[in-house]
Amino acid sequence: MSVNLRSAQALYLWHRANLAMVLDDEPDLSQRQWTILLTIYLEAPPHTVRGLASKLGVTKPVITRALDTMGHWGLVSRKRDPEDRRNVVIQRTVDGALFLERVGDLISSEALKVPR
Repeated sequence: MSVNLRSAQALYLWHRANLAMVLDDEPDLSQRQWTILLTIYLEAPPHTVRGLASKLGVTKPVITRALDTMGHWGLVSRKRDPEDRRNVVIQRTVDGALFLERVGDLISSEALKVPR
């Protein structure tokens, strides 16, 4: 799939989608939280705190804080890896999948409004 947007159009879409999410009652995620959440849902599992920290070039506590917030909203869950109890595996949730589906729908809707 290819989408051709000029820089101004892409920024317009990003702005409109972010504005709609801010005005919505959905969780207000930081850029880092968005990156973590989308990595968990768009890339093949398993996902661990250690792996995400390495991928994003941050410390494990940074990932843990983001997961704490997203876990509070029910977007992800965590459990100890039964094979290696040192690892914490991050899991997708139904609420998280539904949240991202709504966001995808919102972005699609806003894309139709991008000035040509």
